[in-house]
Amino acid sequence: MTQFADKVALVTGAANGIGRSVAMMLAERGARVVVADMAPAGEQTAADIRAAGGQAEFVRCDVSDGASVAAMVKAAVTSFGRLDIAVNNAGIDPEVAPTATWEERTIDSILAVNVKGVFLCLKYEIEEMLRTGGGAIVNMGSAAGLVGVANKPAYTASKHAVVGLTKASALQYASQGIAINAVCPGAVDTQMLADNLGDPGLKDMVAANHPIGRVASANDIAEAVIWLCSAQASYVTGHALAVDGGLVIQ
Repeated sequence: MTQFADKVALVTGAANGIGRSVAMMLAERGARVVVADMAPAGEQTAADIRAAGGQAEFVRCDVSDGASVAAMVKAAVTSFGRLDIAVNNAGIDPEVAPTATWEERTIDSILAVNVKGVFLCLKYEIEEMLRTGGGAIVNMGSAAGLVGVANKPAYTASKHAVVGLTKASALQYASQGIAINAVCPGAVDTQMLADNLGDPGLKDMVAANHPIGRVASANDIAEAVIWLCSAQASYVTGHALAVDGGLVIQ
């Protein structure tokens, strides 16, 4: 498929989970992809894309560090000449606990990656897209960015902030050819969910909380991201798209 032929895409947090699915899907549909992650496993994602006949480069990036993010965007342009699509997927959700028991350093780490990291990615991606005439950016939100989630105060706050960053940035750059949206998943069958649950038996309980009766696959979320990156979504900006099996409409 050549849906994204001649497009250059950047995906953060692409070593596994949703980010890997997005990177693989973009490549399958013709994009040249920069795979970014802190984890060396990101190189495997890039290698798998190349093995399937696509073009990809791996860049190690700490999204909470401005110099690292600037270098990531520069590497994308150096490798492939421009930047048309960016998916700011990198995020962490390390702990489930009541608000009063959270430690300051844990909150700082979540906000550094999930909020500052998205802001920094937007900053440098937008700069490059303005230089070349526009593009599409998708930030990874969460159902926790649309409603409150007990025992996840810092994560919930961080994902509400992602939705806010998305809306404010979309207003600023809509007239300059840059569409900026967010995808807000419910529970997704990834390692992050497994780590949060601890007990594999709890997955069925989580699935039952979603009216559709199951948790999402990473590909379910990737398909929504891909649509927002495409020409078919050219009239959509500033939107936080819930892809959550009906979770937040209850």
